[in-house]
Amino acid sequence: MRVRKALTTSRIPTALVATSLALALAACGGGDDGKKDKDKAAGGGAAKETVDLPKLDGETLEVAAVWTGTEQENFKKVLAEFENRTGATVKFVPAQDPIINFLGSKIAGGAPPDVAMLPQVGAIHQAVEKGWAKPLGEEAKAQLAKNYSQGWQDLGSHEGKPYGVYYKAANKSLIWYNTQVFENAGAKEPKSWDELMATAQAVYDSGVTPFSVGGADGWTLTDWFENVYLSQAGPEKYDQLAKHEIKWTDPSVKEALTTLAQVWGKADYVAGGADGALQTEFPASVTQTFSKGDQPKAAMVYEGDFVQVNIGETDAKVGTDAKVFPFPAVGDSAPVVSGGDAAVILEDSKASQALATFLASPDAAGIQAKLGGYLSPNKAVDSSAYPNEVQRKMAEALIEAGDDFRFDMSDQAPQAFGGTPGKGEWKILQDFLKNPKDVEGAQKKLEAAAAKAYGD
Repeated sequence: MRVRKALTTSRIPTALVATSLALALAACGGGDDGKKDKDKAAGGGAAKETVDLPKLDGETLEVAAVWTGTEQENFKKVLAEFENRTGATVKFVPAQDPIINFLGSKIAGGAPPDVAMLPQVGAIHQAVEKGWAKPLGEEAKAQLAKNYSQGWQDLGSHEGKPYGVYYKAANKSLIWYNTQVFENAGAKEPKSWDELMATAQAVYDSGVTPFSVGGADGWTLTDWFENVYLSQAGPEKYDQLAKHEIKWTDPSVKEALTTLAQVWGKADYVAGGADGALQTEFPASVTQTFSKGDQPKAAMVYEGDFVQVNIGETDAKVGTDAKVFPFPAVGDSAPVVSGGDAAVILEDSKASQALATFLASPDAAGIQAKLGGYLSPNKAVDSSAYPNEVQRKMAEALIEAGDDFRFDMSDQAPQAFGGTPGKGEWKILQDFLKNPKDVEGAQKKLEAAAAKAYGD
């Protein structure tokens, strides 16, 4: 069985992070007392300079990422600050999933981007193994050592050598809800899976579909599975499955899929049913939960802190119309699953190294933090940079957690299994969403795809 060396997750106390997050969200009551910060951050603005950057007049850089919409626009403001400080010109290159395939075609055509933002740990390893990724220089490594916990540094490394700067992190253990729907249904924020099911039934009885699921994007379904699995099976099993040290036919996987089927297989619990969910992309799964008009299509949508970006595209306000609670405990403790995007250099130059250094500094992260819908694992970013109390508390909990978290399981896998539309885990869980009674069949397909991808 092939086990990737750099798949460092947390050491043990996931429950500690879950407790910190729950307390953080409870402390702010879902409230948004950051209006002044929002007004101040509306245009982005330059960050206080803490890192020296070289003059790069006349240099041109290309940065590829799969980000779209508001997320892409906010990142472009960060790149604009790099341009202002160095004189370089930076072009954003929209990429498609799977990004490794996109980069492969660019490299084969002799036109690779200088830097790529890779959303999977497995993609970093593949980029290194293919000889595409270039090691980080001394300046970038110095910023990493100063600003990042060891766990985040390890996630961006291959066989102990740093290749990736985790510019963006995500807390993927959150459920967002329409407060008016909850109020009408007399529903309260649940803390356990059983309470979540009771809340869903109360919402359903009030005449609103409980859940919105962006099933057209397979990664949302892997995130659902990972939260249930981590809480139910525990951290040790989670780490073993992430490395394919146990098979997907393991009884613990059967238990998690059976639990998931309580939502996915319940008639009228998912907006549009399975067929509708499989045609709903992630952004629409959010906006239809907080849509204009008297009747949203669903009461709740599961996903990470970045949901705020899409809520911002509606009339709903985070902290009043839209609130959030931690993914409820399915087992002994609530899960905390993290994800992230790492900047990796493909064309080694003074300019690309300077950009990696900038992205590893609090200067860059501080700009995007002010714009909302973003979390940084950079511990040097002041939490006051975030635009509302909800996000400030999430950011503080992330930093206080240190290395005590579990990284997104599918993002640790080879991309052929965990990160390719229409294939592997994404496709099999989409099929399972459509037929959640076939637990055993889904397990067999998952194991066959995993064995092939891991080279077993």
